[in-house]
Amino acid sequence: MRTLVLCGTPAIGMPPERTRVIDPETPIATATDLGLTRGDGVFETVGVHHGRMLDLEPHLERLAQSARLMDLPSPDLAAFRMAITLAVGDLLDNLERTPVTALCKIVYTRGEEDALAAPPGRPLGFALAYDFPDPTEARREGTSAVTLTRGYPLGIGETAPWLTIGAKTLSYSVNMAALRHARTLGAEEVLFITTDGYVLEAPRSTLLIRQGEVISTPAVTGGLLHGTAQRAAFEAFESLGLTCEYRDIHHDELATADALWLADSGFLLRPLHTLDGRRYKVDERLTTAAIRLILAGTL
Repeated sequence: MRTLVLCGTPAIGMPPERTRVIDPETPIATATDLGLTRGDGVFETVGVHHGRMLDLEPHLERLAQSARLMDLPSPDLAAFRMAITLAVGDLLDNLERTPVTALCKIVYTRGEEDALAAPPGRPLGFALAYDFPDPTEARREGTSAVTLTRGYPLGIGETAPWLTIGAKTLSYSVNMAALRHARTLGAEEVLFITTDGYVLEAPRSTLLIRQGEVISTPAVTGGLLHGTAQRAAFEAFESLGLTCEYRDIHHDELATADALWLADSGFLLRPLHTLDGRRYKVDERLTTAAIRLILAGTL
């Protein structure tokens, strides 16, 4: 089941009140849209758990940040908020029962090919809501991953801003190729590492590492997205008495970690039971407690 909403914003050439639900089969992008032909655009994915959206505002803030990094016109966040609300509401209204998890992806592209000229053309924006496979088993059992190089050193964004490090762009070909390669190695996920040995992130999630009573995640200044699910997980772990921190994490530290998790909008928290063939303890009790706090909305 899917629900598609075309987002009306002044930049797109539609007033916000024109934001509306349309048939998911309706063509809304042309063959010359730069989001399609060049991956020139940004996106976010909002998690909907037991019928309730989580972290909507942080996702909208990150959409605006990504648009700035990509030199896109500022998105009308009110219009995108309306589009997400319409898409999620319509999806839930048309399902027989409320799913454990659903997702709403919002996309904002540069628009037609003439957008390369000055002034830029009109961007395209839409929201697509859809149900997501029940994540309960993955949260309990965990997943496996391999480390792969990202091909650049730590902090590359400071010396090469044109790489748009820190923007959630539509250019996901490297991420998807990495996931396919991981599957040939018998793993489900990838953890990217810099050429100088520091941990970055997974293609669709953020790493959390436990060492004793401290939970760490790679510092965003090193060249990665600030995860929304990771921020919620930090608040949950802190409420459970653990200390949380951002810092540069070297690959060598992973071998002695007490526990590892991947955090993202769909699964929220997934333990890593295997990384590069090394087995790790899955702390089901702690994971369940943290997810319960996130879902309770008490943070």
